[in-house]
Amino acid sequence: MDASSLGSPELQDFINQEKQKAMVNEMIGKLTSACWDKCITGTPGSKFSSSEQTCLTNCAQRYMDMSLLIMKRLQQ
Repeated sequence: MDASSLGSPELQDFINQEKQKAMVNEMIGKLTSACWDKCITGTPGSKFSSSEQTCLTNCAQRYMDMSLLIMKRLQQ
C-alpha cells in the first residue's frame, strides 16, 4: 500500500464500515449487560422463564428505541 492510497474513497468507506461494526458490537454488549442485570434475577437454567423472556424483549426494544432517538438527535 502506498501513501497515495491512504486517502482513497475505498479506504475511507472501509474504515467507516469498520467503525459502524464496532459501534454495533459495543451497543450489543451494553444492551446484553443492562438487560441481563435487569431481567435475570436468579441462576439461569436451560431456558428463560416467560417473565424473563418478556422482560428481555421489552428491555432490548426500549434500549434500541432510545439509542435510535439519541442518534437522530445528535445528527440534527
